[in-house]
Amino acid sequence: MNSTLPANRPRVGVIGLGIMGSAMSTNLITAGFDVFGYDPVAAARQRLRKAGGHACKNISDVTHNAQHLVLSLPSEAALDRVCKELLSTGHKGLIAAETSTLPEACKLRNKNMLARHGMTLLDCPLSGTGAQAVTRDLAVYASGNAKAIKSMHRVFDGFARVRYDVGEFGNGMRMKLVANLLVAIHNVSSAEALLMGARAGLDPAMIVKVVADGAGGSRMLQVRGPTMMNRSWENATMKVSTWQKDMKLIQDLLHATDTPAPLFSATLPIYNAAMAMGHGMDDTAAVYDVLERWTQSIGKKP
Repeated sequence: MNSTLPANRPRVGVIGLGIMGSAMSTNLITAGFDVFGYDPVAAARQRLRKAGGHACKNISDVTHNAQHLVLSLPSEAALDRVCKELLSTGHKGLIAAETSTLPEACKLRNKNMLARHGMTLLDCPLSGTGAQAVTRDLAVYASGNAKAIKSMHRVFDGFARVRYDVGEFGNGMRMKLVANLLVAIHNVSSAEALLMGARAGLDPAMIVKVVADGAGGSRMLQVRGPTMMNRSWENATMKVSTWQKDMKLIQDLLHATDTPAPLFSATLPIYNAAMAMGHGMDDTAAVYDVLERWTQSIGKKP
């Protein structure tokens, strides 16, 4: 495969071509990279081909063509499996930026395993939704080996709006969970505000436009407000079921640091209710539907 490719284009491998990985791959292609991607799902590989990338048959094929990798994986088990396959390739000098929201202990375990075989794993979670990934509106929280991070700068610039080098391995995940705690709160508060405004007779579209531009605005109101307003949460950029994993990680860090978090705690039953109401595969903007139905239930006479 690689013998017929232009020698002057930078190469990068992407393992995991789901919502985030697919968007990052497309933006890297637009930025001038030759992208070699792998995903066990055939449809995901086909999307990469259509975007102009090279769909690989396995992880070894990716590593034969790129020394710098971006991992976008759904679970601890997936990261464990991918890292074992990276070991089996024997390609020393590989640098892999792990961008998913996964337990720090899992990432550290795999980092140490790869390091013993001359490979580097970086902890580089992303701040941003799938919709933001499409428009390259992501922030990278890069942590780990400073030299390896520096070698990835061009790659990060190809799919993200901004990059922050936050220090030692694991700081990326800690920073990500700080951000996600706020996302959890701001998402629910956006739903509360929009519902109150709508029940007061205001146009929801006007609420999003006006409030997002003032002191009460937030990125969640900007990003998820239109989805709540249009009731289009079936088009998920962060599924409620996936978000449950992130909420658990935030809870674990709160407990580990003995940090009181009354506002975050107040959001838990709302996200749980979204799951119970069948919104598991929908976007987290579906919390609007939860609050709206609660309001309607309260308004009913016995």
